[in-house]
Amino acid sequence: MVLPAYNEAATLETTVAKVAKALSEFTCAYEIIIAEDGSTDGTDKLAAALAERFPYVKHIHREKRLGRGNALKNAFKQSSGKVLVYMDLDLATDLKHLKPLVEAVAVEGYDFATGSRMLPESDVERGFTRNLASKTYNFMVRTLLGSKVRDHQCGFKAFRREPLMRLLDEVEAGHWFWDTEILVRAHCKGYRIKEIPVSWRSGRETKVRLLKDSMSMFRQALKLWWRLKRQR
Repeated sequence: MVLPAYNEAATLETTVAKVAKALSEFTCAYEIIIAEDGSTDGTDKLAAALAERFPYVKHIHREKRLGRGNALKNAFKQSSGKVLVYMDLDLATDLKHLKPLVEAVAVEGYDFATGSRMLPESDVERGFTRNLASKTYNFMVRTLLGSKVRDHQCGFKAFRREPLMRLLDEVEAGHWFWDTEILVRAHCKGYRIKEIPVSWRSGRETKVRLLKDSMSMFRQALKLWWRLKRQR
């Protein structure tokens, strides 16, 4: 389990405890990697202390912030599991979905599994503007890039180790677009992807800057479309 962390000192310890409890309910073999990305609020010291305290916690520190996607890529390369998972530290996705997410890969044989806020069974609470922006973005990605996934950006994903490792170095996105690019490239390679309906709450202020980050992700989607077209 990888937890990307940037200035998360206020919630890190509580989140690690909740995630460890959820994992222990269905597996006895797990590790929690805190992928701490140039924090300035003491998250690095707290993460280091947790790694000293608990044998299942590993802390990866970067002096300068390189972006969420780069933090995930680096952490996955240093992981040891056969099923690799990550989720956002704010626990916006209910942890009751963690077991079905992992079992989609470990038991059902999917290569990738992702939480989805866009399925009819999903239970989502967030503002109208962000909900509309998310629906518009995902429609654009499906139309432009040919993806069949309904929700590319949910921060709740599991991967079978081998296909993820084959794709990691192909993914160029270093920040928020990483989620979209990994799923689009997986779809292009023919990997099996399962979407899982989730209960999702926007529990605190997001680090996503709606206008600026949306424009950046749109530009990256266009660049990915062009790269994939040239490869074909």
